[in-house]
Amino acid sequence: MGYFCSHLKRWLAGIQFRFSMLDAQVSFGLQWNHDPQRNTVTLTENSETIILAFQNYIVMLGTSVMIPSVLVPAMGGTDELAFSEMDVCLDGPTPSILFGDKARVIQTLLFVAGINTLLQALFGTRLPAVVGGSYAYVVPIAYIISDTSLQHITDGHERFIQTMRAIQGALIVASSIQIILGYSQVWGLFSRFFSPLGMAPVVGLVGLGLFQRGFPALGHCVEIGIPMLLLVIGSSQYLKHVRLSRNFPIFERFPVLICIAFVWIYAIILTASGAYREKRVITQISCRTDRANLISTAPWFKFPYPLQWGPPTFSAGHSFAMMSAVLVSMVESTEGIGWQGIGILLDGLFGTGTGSTVSVENVGLLGLTRVGSRRVVQISAGFMIFFSIFGKFGAVFASIPFPIFAASYCVLYGLVASVGLSFLQFTNMNCMRNLIITGLSLFLGISIPQFFIEYWNPTHNGLVHTNAGWFNAFLNTIFSSPATVGLIVAVFLDNTIEVERSKKDRGMPWWVKFRTFRGDNRNEEFYTLPFNLNRFFPPT
Repeated sequence: MGYFCSHLKRWLAGIQFRFSMLDAQVSFGLQWNHDPQRNTVTLTENSETIILAFQNYIVMLGTSVMIPSVLVPAMGGTDELAFSEMDVCLDGPTPSILFGDKARVIQTLLFVAGINTLLQALFGTRLPAVVGGSYAYVVPIAYIISDTSLQHITDGHERFIQTMRAIQGALIVASSIQIILGYSQVWGLFSRFFSPLGMAPVVGLVGLGLFQRGFPALGHCVEIGIPMLLLVIGSSQYLKHVRLSRNFPIFERFPVLICIAFVWIYAIILTASGAYREKRVITQISCRTDRANLISTAPWFKFPYPLQWGPPTFSAGHSFAMMSAVLVSMVESTEGIGWQGIGILLDGLFGTGTGSTVSVENVGLLGLTRVGSRRVVQISAGFMIFFSIFGKFGAVFASIPFPIFAASYCVLYGLVASVGLSFLQFTNMNCMRNLIITGLSLFLGISIPQFFIEYWNPTHNGLVHTNAGWFNAFLNTIFSSPATVGLIVAVFLDNTIEVERSKKDRGMPWWVKFRTFRGDNRNEEFYTLPFNLNRFFPPT
């Protein structure tokens, strides 16, 4: 969405990043004020850039593994190796290995995420943003999974294939909405109703709305989750000025990567020592490093390709349900709406099992490390593509227990939320009108989705329960998104309550400076498309 991109641009204002291979400037803060003696990061060695890129790759792995881990078993897929009979050869029938469905979906999701990240960094927003899988698509996908025509398929693997094809068809059709809204600039016209007052709680809810992926997930294995949380806070805040060599702030630049390495080794030791041998199944799945079944089921080499699951199947109901998730992902994403629509189209063609959006955790990592380099993000996309093709190597990192990621999310999501709320400084918070709009947007943005989520399950279709399953999935998806509910409440109230008399209180004099790319040479330099493509796609 346009305002989130604008927030990110302003948030990046004030720090200049200079790279030997990338002649770009990105800033950090809330204004264009740049102090060359302060907050300057210079990456002079490729090794540091590569490590930063690998850290971005590791951070996005948590969501990329968790979504298929939830959806694939419900689709009928498996995480075990299977065998099938191929056509008769000279020596008779030859058994063929069918690699684990979950491992293949994770590989495909990572591969397409790498492509989408490159597309956004090169042609879309031109921001250092990582694109990955989105939780917003879970509700409509669950509706497709529960379709009776699919549930009647008795063979698990065949049901998985047919369900995947149905999801692909729905994603392909739904992506057209985002492509049309993006390239027709309709979303840009809608953004005219945005203001700092209306958008601050919305961006805050992008981070706060993911609280279930934080401590509740960490709590499934506190013996590794809490040490990880404490280490991330300690290394990124208390040790950030420690320089071990070459006057380089290693703990400020690589806090998440260092902490994940130590806690992962600790988890391996606990697993090998038999600490979880007699524990509950959910504890073993959350804590053990050998229960993901990814390393054993992932192929050594597998190149994902379009229509690898077979031709997509199309259903009007499935497509309408999926459109709700596309709308939600627009709210939770960046300005490159058109390119993101193309990314969802690629998700449908390749069969990732879910749609994509900008990774919130990687946005938080950008703020935590204060490194906003397109080069770093482009190299991290290379890691995604490499480890998705060479599956065994990627499966090693994908088997990191999720509570370790959840601990880092507590910091990263919280940072994104605070950045959104920080835009209230440009509004008059002594005004009762502004206090009511902000408080109501935040409160309803959290409480309404929680109410819908409590009633939702794949079989009963959630709080909205009519005879039209696609309609149920559509409304349940919209109102289960904190950022979307917050947007509806905040924008409506901000544009209907004393609008003309409150322009200054709403922060509009500050907001109008950032309504266009033009007027600042750094904007035009940084956001100009490569290969002189601005002649055909001028910034708006």
